[in-house]
Amino acid sequence: MGVSLGLLLGAGLACVWWSFWPAQERPSRAPSRWRLATGDVLAQAGVRGVGPAGLLVTCLGTGLVTGLLLLALVPVGLAGCAAVFAGFLPWLAVRARARRAVAARRLLWPDVVDQLSSAIRAGMSLPEAVAQLAERGPVELRGPFGAFAEDYRASGRFGDCLDLLKDRLADPVADRIVEALRMTRDVGGTDLGRLLRTLSSFLRDDLRVRGELEARQSWTVNGARLAVAAPWLVLALLVGRPEAAQAYGTATGTAVLLVGAGSSVLAYWLMQRVARLPEDPRVLR
Repeated sequence: MGVSLGLLLGAGLACVWWSFWPAQERPSRAPSRWRLATGDVLAQAGVRGVGPAGLLVTCLGTGLVTGLLLLALVPVGLAGCAAVFAGFLPWLAVRARARRAVAARRLLWPDVVDQLSSAIRAGMSLPEAVAQLAERGPVELRGPFGAFAEDYRASGRFGDCLDLLKDRLADPVADRIVEALRMTRDVGGTDLGRLLRTLSSFLRDDLRVRGELEARQSWTVNGARLAVAAPWLVLALLVGRPEAAQAYGTATGTAVLLVGAGSSVLAYWLMQRVARLPEDPRVLR
C-alpha cells in the first residue's frame, strides 16, 4: 500500500512539474511548389480522391507495366522509350483535361461576376448571393457552388466555406472574387458592386485578346505537335519488320532512340514554353 501511494505521489509531482513546461508545437512544413501546382491541376481537372503522390505513383506504375509488357516483344531500347512515354500519359491526360476546364470556365466567369453583382444589388446577403449560383449560375460551375451552399447550411461559417470553395475551383479569378466577398463581409464597404463590374469588364477584355492570340498561333502549335509525333509513328510502323527491330536492338540503335526521345521531349517542351500564353498565378490561394 505504501509503495502504491508513493508511486501515485511521484506521478502527481511529475505531472505538476511537467505542466510548467508547455509543449512546443513543431511548425508544419509548407507544401512544395510542385505539390501545390499538381494539386491545382487535379482540382481543375475534377479529379477527386487522388493527390499529387497518387498521380506520381500512377505514372510510375503505368510506365513500368508498359515496359514489362513490351519487353518480350521489342528490343530493350524501344521498350524503355515506350515505357517513358507511357509514364507521362496519365499526367498529360490530367493536364489536358485541366486546361480544357480552365478554358471553359474562363468564358463563364464574367457571367458569374454579373450574377453576383445583380444579386447583391437586389438585396441578397453575401452567402445567399454565392449560394444562388448553384441554381442560376452556369451549369459547369453549379457543382462547386452547390457544395458551398451545403457547407454553409451545415456550418454557418462563411469564411471557412469560402476557403473550401477556393480549393474546389483552384482558379485565380475565383480567388479574387472570394477575397473581395470576404473583405466586404469582414470590414464592410459599399464598393463591392463597382469592384465586381470592373472585374467583369477586365475579364471580357482579357477573353477578347486571348482569343485573338490563340486563333493566330493555333496552326503553328498543331504543326509543331505533328512534327514531334510523326517520327515516332513511323518508328512504330517499322518495328513490325524484323530487320528494323534487330537494328534498333543493338547498342547503337538504343543510343539513337535515347537521343531521339530526348530531342523530342526537349523540342515539345520548348514549343509549349514559347507558345504558352501567360496565366494568372494564384497569389490569393
